[in-house]
Amino acid sequence: MLASVLGDLPAPRPAELLVGNDTLDDAAVWRISDDLAIVHTIDFFTPIVDDPRTFGRIAATNAVSDVYAMGGRPVLALNVVAFPKTLPAEILSEVLRGGAEVAEAAGMTIAGGHSIDDAEPKYGMAVVGFVHPEHIWTNAGGREGDALCLSKPIGTGIVATALKRGDPPSAVVAAAVASMTTLNNLAAGDLQPLAPNAVTDVTGFGLVGHARELAAASGLRARLDLASVPVLPGVRELIDAGFVPGGTRTNAELAGAYATFGAGLTEADRLLACDAQTSGGLLAALPRDRAEALGWPVVGALEAGPAGTVLVD
Repeated sequence: MLASVLGDLPAPRPAELLVGNDTLDDAAVWRISDDLAIVHTIDFFTPIVDDPRTFGRIAATNAVSDVYAMGGRPVLALNVVAFPKTLPAEILSEVLRGGAEVAEAAGMTIAGGHSIDDAEPKYGMAVVGFVHPEHIWTNAGGREGDALCLSKPIGTGIVATALKRGDPPSAVVAAAVASMTTLNNLAAGDLQPLAPNAVTDVTGFGLVGHARELAAASGLRARLDLASVPVLPGVRELIDAGFVPGGTRTNAELAGAYATFGAGLTEADRLLACDAQTSGGLLAALPRDRAEALGWPVVGALEAGPAGTVLVD
């Protein structure tokens, strides 16, 4: 639906716009000068954990991730807040405190924001970063034979749904929260000297969906080896117990149009591969020798084939 809506809108492309929405990349990039461009992104969502401060940390970590995925350095953020007047202001204060902690860790300044009265709380950030115009990472530069490497385990959507509907083990929740509140700055730092060909971060469309976007933008097919994909502890047991978010099921349904799953994979495997992530890791495409130097799990490869298709085995 979103693709059809965007397709009907005018899409001016001035020379200064180095990255727009034509390849469904993580952020927009605008050239300021020969050696400076700004990376601009926005993200916000409803609470996925009960603790307000932790929610703020997760939402802020998720929002700033897109800057890292473009090879940029975050410098400035504006808070985006929807909050009901019927809830205590102390809750909102804790949400914003969590966001401020992440901003400090990322080395960026929160300079203001916008808030509205809304029945359902929402929080996130609009983030600006800096990047050199010749060193931008996009999702469109992957090459045939590149290895696909992933910096974080998947399964956060499953755990978040279990938190809403059940009582998952505390260790399982702690592992998911630790992953979602881990900035991708260190992962980006690992990638920087290796000059990756393409990078994106894995969020709401799941691993298969974001692999598809990277493959489509690069004009290639992606192959994923599910056995090599790192998974958060306890996630498979939660799937078996029925804790699957609606977004994950939607991703799995949409994948039927572009993804082929191996005969040996179960329905649980399909759901896991399509699980809608929050504050997920970086997915990078780079030559095999550099992938070995990187040290992240190699979860697949780019190969010749219909652009934007994915084989999962």
